[in-house]
Amino acid sequence: MKRYDCMVELAGLLSDELVVLSLGGSVDEWYTAAPHMRAASLFQQQLGCVTPEAFGLAVGLPHRRIVSLDTDGGLLFNLGILATLGNEQPANLFVAVWDNERYQSIGGPPTHTASGRVDLAAIARGAGVTEAHTARTVEEFAAHCAAGLAATVPYVVVAKVSGEVEPGITRKHSDGREDKYVFVRHVEESEGIVIMGPSEHN
Repeated sequence: MKRYDCMVELAGLLSDELVVLSLGGSVDEWYTAAPHMRAASLFQQQLGCVTPEAFGLAVGLPHRRIVSLDTDGGLLFNLGILATLGNEQPANLFVAVWDNERYQSIGGPPTHTASGRVDLAAIARGAGVTEAHTARTVEEFAAHCAAGLAATVPYVVVAKVSGEVEPGITRKHSDGREDKYVFVRHVEESEGIVIMGPSEHN
């Protein structure tokens, strides 16, 4: 199944959530699939940092649904986060893992999931995340999104997707620094809080 098709399904279910996602082709795909979520999405986080950052948001904003759009390569960089989710049980965290069995952002060398022996959902369940599943069709993925966004325990769905980036999509032109400020200002406005005060002028 195509990652972009899965993103369209997920985007249709989101309104007030906050999203953290990785680098690579999924950035432009999400930017195009979910235009209403652009300010609410923290783009281009490094491998191994996506779900940990989403977990931090989930702890800091326990009343708000947080969505992590991780990758197989990214999750493999930091499998320890699954043990953290298993122990801490954040009730407001939904994790979708785009498993295309490759490190797409560096040219496509295979990840460990390409062997067919490494099962990320099974690893998550072994770490204490009881709601951890694998989706191989868009319909399965959409059903897990609906269940995960309504769950009161951490919910992980590993989406087995193809490696091709959707053609003809809108490219995101902002950089990581700009994205950070857009995201933080969105959180401040929607939560009625101050995270970063105004710049100091000397």
